[in-house]
Amino acid sequence: MAGRGDPPEGTPEGLPGGGDDEYGSVVFDESFIRAARVQEFSAVERMGEHAPAVRSLPAWNAGRAPGQILLLVLLVVIAFGTAIYLGVRHPYQPPQARQAEQLRVTVVPLAPQGPVPGGSPAELYASSQAGQFRTGAAGITMPPVRRTEHFSETQVMTALATVKDYLVTSSLDPDVLTGDAVQPVRTLLHPDQMAQFDRSVASPAADGRHAATGWLVRFDPAKVALADPDVRVRGTLTVTEAGTGALEIVSDHTFVYALRRAAVSGPGTDEASLFTVRRELHFRFDRDDLAHHRLEVRVSNLHAGPQACSSDVSGALHPLLSGQRADSDGPAGTDPYATGRATVALCGSLAPRLSPRPERCRLPPDRCRCCRPRSHPPRCRCP
Repeated sequence: MAGRGDPPEGTPEGLPGGGDDEYGSVVFDESFIRAARVQEFSAVERMGEHAPAVRSLPAWNAGRAPGQILLLVLLVVIAFGTAIYLGVRHPYQPPQARQAEQLRVTVVPLAPQGPVPGGSPAELYASSQAGQFRTGAAGITMPPVRRTEHFSETQVMTALATVKDYLVTSSLDPDVLTGDAVQPVRTLLHPDQMAQFDRSVASPAADGRHAATGWLVRFDPAKVALADPDVRVRGTLTVTEAGTGALEIVSDHTFVYALRRAAVSGPGTDEASLFTVRRELHFRFDRDDLAHHRLEVRVSNLHAGPQACSSDVSGALHPLLSGQRADSDGPAGTDPYATGRATVALCGSLAPRLSPRPERCRLPPDRCRCCRPRSHPPRCRCP
């Protein structure tokens, strides 16, 4: 009888005995393989006692199915309605865009106390305080730029630059001064103020809201021309923060223009005279205004002269030129019993800041002396 390590038919020929070969115990011949019994379990047997992976659900009760469907639909409707309610009544909705206010305008003509002095622009500037002013846009100087609590230094600089662009365009542009252009000023305004601006330009009125001279400086080109394109300017810009979302800038500038009669020939018509305009403007900026390079003009106070008190200065300024005097009439009358929008009638007196031309002495050169020794300072001129 064969041992456990021998094949059923004995040791194969040609192979050494069990102990003679170290691999003899693991070598199987053909007879050993044929004698081996192979048993393969079925799928059910291999699964054993395990539960099936998929179980069939029991059929719904025919009587309960409609009620469960109705409950499911009701829950979906309630959830949908709650979502809509929370979306409408959300406490943290973004605030609505703020609408710009209308501009409030005050225009005051300044009447001279005597005849308007005349001469060349250089002489007139030299004898007035405007001789110390800077020329053109260089007179609109920037203040030190500092950040505020809620606005960066760059944003403050953007607001100041926009204000300067507005002042240069509305006070120094020759086309705007003569009434030939308004679009450069309009493009800098907040969109909510454009309708008020358009009405002020098309139909100016002295009602405190629709004076074109509240938005820009304008002369009647049929009567007045610039004798010198270099306007003298001096003033200040002040920046303050109005809450967390707004900047306010106040500009206070004096503009001095050398004017002459337009298209008129004759003795003395080439003489120039000075016309002074003081503009105080209040501007407001929010973050959208800074991003779009625009501004909101809230208040405009303008004092300009020499002019007659009876002049209608809502559409354009009417300067008194060299040698002219103001009429004896006071401000335009206002009827308190009239209905409709009230008119604003104001007038002031122009301080004698401009010195009259020195009188020419009728004396020989060796006896030249001051013509007015008691004037301050004495005015002297020799032939």
